[in-house]
Amino acid sequence: MRHETDGTGEREQGSFRLAAYAVCIEDGRLLLARLASGNWTLPGGGVEHAEDPFAAVIREVAEETGCDAVVERLLGVDSRVVPAAVARAGTVHQNVGVFYRVRITGGRLRPEPNGDIVESVWTPFPEVARLRRSSLVDIGLALALTVPATGHVAPVPVVGMVQH
Repeated sequence: MRHETDGTGEREQGSFRLAAYAVCIEDGRLLLARLASGNWTLPGGGVEHAEDPFAAVIREVAEETGCDAVVERLLGVDSRVVPAAVARAGTVHQNVGVFYRVRITGGRLRPEPNGDIVESVWTPFPEVARLRRSSLVDIGLALALTVPATGHVAPVPVVGMVQH
C-alpha cells in the first residue's frame, strides 16, 4: 500500500489487510465477540489468500463463535487507514472490511479454541455504546440499520470507548 508521504515527498510503505465481518442482528441485539484484550468486536477477520470474502465471513463466524451462519446480504465495504503513530506495527496500516448481514442458523456460542475470542454475546443495541469496542462495531451497525445504497457510511471517530 502506498499512501502518506513521510515529509520528504517520498511515499510511506505500510501494511494492508482485507477482512470480512459478520453483522448478526436478532431481536434488537447484536452478536459481539470479546477479545482477550477486553475490547469487543464483530465476528470476522482476515480473508486468506485466494479465499472469497463471502466464504471467509462464514468460516470466521464458525471459528470464533462456534455457530453456523448464512449470509443474507452484502451491507458494504469500509476502508480505514490507521496512522503509524497508533498502528500496532508502527507503520501506516489500511484495513478494507467487507461487511455482511449474517443470520445464525445453528451451533452454540463458545470461546474460540486457541484464538483471541474469549466469548461471544448477544448484546442489546443500547448496551453496545457502553462497551470498549472496535470502530468496526459502529460501522457494521450503521450499515445494517441504514442500508445505504452506496454501501458506505461516514468514518467513525476513534475516541473514548471506540478503538482502532
